[in-house]
Amino acid sequence: MTTSIPTHSESSSPGPRFWWQHLTAYHWFVLLVASMAWFFDCLDQRIFSLARIPALSSLMHLPSSDGSVQHFGKIVTAFFLIGWGIGGLLFGALGDRFGRTRMLTVTILIYSIFTGLSFFSRSGWDFTLFRFMTGLGVGGVFGLAVALVAETVPAIARTQALGLLQLLSAVGNISSSFVKMGVDSLGTHGIVANSQTWRYMFLVGAAPALMVIFSAWFLREPEPWLRLKEAGLLPKGNILSSYAKVIGIARWRRNLVIGALIASTGVVGLWAIGEYAPDLQRNLFNTYYSAPFTTKAELEKHAKEIADHVNAAINYAFLLNQIGAVVGMWLFTRIALTWGRKPAFFLGFIAAMVSTVFVYWKMTTPRDAYWMMPLMGAGQLGVFAGFSIYLPELFPSALRSTGTSFCYNLGRFAAAGGSFFSAVLSKGVFAVPGNPTSPLPLRYSAISMCVIFLIGLVTLWFAPETKGQPLPEEETDAPRAGFAVAPVAVK
Repeated sequence: MTTSIPTHSESSSPGPRFWWQHLTAYHWFVLLVASMAWFFDCLDQRIFSLARIPALSSLMHLPSSDGSVQHFGKIVTAFFLIGWGIGGLLFGALGDRFGRTRMLTVTILIYSIFTGLSFFSRSGWDFTLFRFMTGLGVGGVFGLAVALVAETVPAIARTQALGLLQLLSAVGNISSSFVKMGVDSLGTHGIVANSQTWRYMFLVGAAPALMVIFSAWFLREPEPWLRLKEAGLLPKGNILSSYAKVIGIARWRRNLVIGALIASTGVVGLWAIGEYAPDLQRNLFNTYYSAPFTTKAELEKHAKEIADHVNAAINYAFLLNQIGAVVGMWLFTRIALTWGRKPAFFLGFIAAMVSTVFVYWKMTTPRDAYWMMPLMGAGQLGVFAGFSIYLPELFPSALRSTGTSFCYNLGRFAAAGGSFFSAVLSKGVFAVPGNPTSPLPLRYSAISMCVIFLIGLVTLWFAPETKGQPLPEEETDAPRAGFAVAPVAVK
């Protein structure tokens, strides 16, 4: 017997009034595990963001405001993103072939172990290696998690559940601020040397390994994937066969290009631009808190006090940035549900571009950061809710993890390239000779790179609108049209 997999429109109203009332206990369990995997993934990312410069300053034996430290920080970030991209492409395809839950377990173990190993770094280069290996695990989580949720929860609750998954990622980011505050307090009270507190942040990042025991025991594969496995319709051969299939059919190939361009816009905007806001803040806040002390002797006497003030201000700014992100993701989800995915992305990219340019142009003091960073967080991170919602709606079950991971993680390579390019701009084109601590290179390189948001805005013109549509399933590619959806065989 051949039939189509039944679905419901997300805008339909029969049954329970609220979307969460459509979820069973197992649906909530799946959403919890996927969200926790992404929560810890994002915690790891932000621990790296906050600890990168202190770690390199310690390992390179240079002050954190030194241009060489900031330059090497961009190099480490680029390698982290390359590992992230490779991991996403690898585990996305493996997730379609061997199962979402199995590969999700593997990726959690990888990023947990290598985050913990970062504690033992002895040079900038082994620190870079550990971050590259961490990236392999981090990169695999997103596509697997969203595919698992998209295929498990009822269609009527899918948009909200995926938006919630991404919104909870900001909670992971916020938690990293509290982790940093707690670890900084160890240095403030003399329990750990200030120059070594960064190590303990990475030690905390190893904790998610414990989650594997819990999730692997109870989690099962989603029904659409199990039906495809039973029917022998899963990708066969090596991992390249999944990419050959998604590229070989016109509809999926078109969606792959569109999804990759949209996701790359947001990922580059965050990781090659917004990522360096704490570096700029460290530079600006150092100047701000050092201003009352006019002699070298006074600066040396109050060095620890200045460092404590700078760290605290960066922590508060980052916390407020992530609160803004929560608001932005919630707004994006509401707009995507009410008006559609394309209008939500259009407004999101405009907000990201305007807020980022404004913050890098105008931010000078901690007080500025406290109200500017929430705006940038809402703009830059709001669109990430769209990646959770939109990308799995572009591909069929047999290729959903492959397509979603490719789109999301191709942006990591673009962001790595953007990070290298930003390093060139700040170290070369916009460098201030004789003043290695000038904030101008960071400002001008970030503002220049905001042109990336125009790529996303142009791509939206060609993107399909998926609001109210069921998840797509298999199709065969006609020579010219290739857009008819064939039903999925179900016993």
